[in-house]
Amino acid sequence: METVEPYVAPLSDVARSFTDLTGVPVDLPSALFLRARLAALEHPGRTSANGSCHLLRAADGWTAVNLARPDDLAAVPALLALLGSPGEPGGLHTAVQRVPAAEVAEAAQLLGIPAAVPGSVTRDARPAVRTERWGERRVRAMADLRIVDFSALWAGPLCARLLGLAGARVVKVESTTRPDGARLGTPAFYQWLHDGHDNGVVEFVPGAMDELVAEADVVIEASRPRALRRLGLRAEEFLAARPGRVWVGITGYGRENDRIAFGDDAAVSGGLTGVDPNGDPVFLGDALADPVTGVFAAHAAARSLAEGGGELLCISMAACAATLADAPARVRPPC
Repeated sequence: METVEPYVAPLSDVARSFTDLTGVPVDLPSALFLRARLAALEHPGRTSANGSCHLLRAADGWTAVNLARPDDLAAVPALLALLGSPGEPGGLHTAVQRVPAAEVAEAAQLLGIPAAVPGSVTRDARPAVRTERWGERRVRAMADLRIVDFSALWAGPLCARLLGLAGARVVKVESTTRPDGARLGTPAFYQWLHDGHDNGVVEFVPGAMDELVAEADVVIEASRPRALRRLGLRAEEFLAARPGRVWVGITGYGRENDRIAFGDDAAVSGGLTGVDPNGDPVFLGDALADPVTGVFAAHAAARSLAEGGGELLCISMAACAATLADAPARVRPPC
């Protein structure tokens, strides 16, 4: 079974570039493996390390379905119905065997369940980071910057952690009704991600976050743009209002795509999987697309700030995973 090591060369390059920009070394082993080590997670196989995402054999290949939230589990009967197997005694594992992989993923996504076909996002299909300029440039010292982090779980908070280590002041903002789900995990890992950050709790309703955003130099978020617009938050207006600002938007597949993704299914979509002795896919590491995306996002933000900012950074988790996925092939010696 493959390990993560053959795939990390592109990530190491990004981490070194972040260090060149900020002077802050990136501890990649901790970024990639600390959560699994602290939680004593088992090595993944066809089921992810945290137990929520499953690689299922479909009629023509494989698909990954991630039942990470109570709502995802509650939607399984509806998914079985869409797949033409209501009340299937064998559950999803049996039902998907009669359906093409892409149709399984599409049916799950219609119900809001994160799902993916291995390798459906390639390195050449879209960049890991897409940059849009909406504001004027102004270079400022990292120590003078205030970062407001609306993200949760892993990728966005890791980006905020690295920028905080570089000297920026970080304010983590949570909803009064939906706190960061990572709080339900290992406390030591949550503390590692957010050490030294201020914390704010607000009601996520229109206008409630206006003051926080007005004071920010950098915003980190991992929400769909339409959800943010309902709250009155628009990246383009934020960037145009003051020179030198940066907006970091982390999504599964790009800001133009409403598909939901978490670290394990996004890694599968990007082809960042190993193979078992039979050549079939298995999960690599623990939700790898999350920490990989966090490092890519921190580097993109540091690069933008060093050049004066004014940019919207659109970061796709699946595309970040795809950047690493073909690393073994690129370094393999010729026959």
